[in-house]
Amino acid sequence: MLGLRTTIYQVGDLHKAKEWYSQAFETTPYFDQPFYVGFDIAGYELGLQPEEKPTTEKPESVVTYWGVHHIQEEYNRLLALGAQENEKPYNVGGEIVTATVKDPWGNVIGLIYNPEFKVR
Repeated sequence: MLGLRTTIYQVGDLHKAKEWYSQAFETTPYFDQPFYVGFDIAGYELGLQPEEKPTTEKPESVVTYWGVHHIQEEYNRLLALGAQENEKPYNVGGEIVTATVKDPWGNVIGLIYNPEFKVR
């Protein structure tokens, strides 16, 4: 295994999701087609794909946590952009804090502050 490369969120409205994720991650897509929108987030791929049958009822079987420096600020900023509260920031041990929100299409977005993790 080489490590994480891509996280894909399926969305009911690709155009609106592209706008929302551009604001949420404060960047623009590097790849923008009707079948896929790709963002480069510090060397990791965040992808958006259109759903065949749009739904906001999605399972929470896997959560991708995006690293942040100020978790409460980022959590509040995503809520202000229209995300729904899922799990408020909480300490999971040591200095590590996690939180999750749901985007407007029901996808879980994880946030993590982990000063012990270093990108290789």
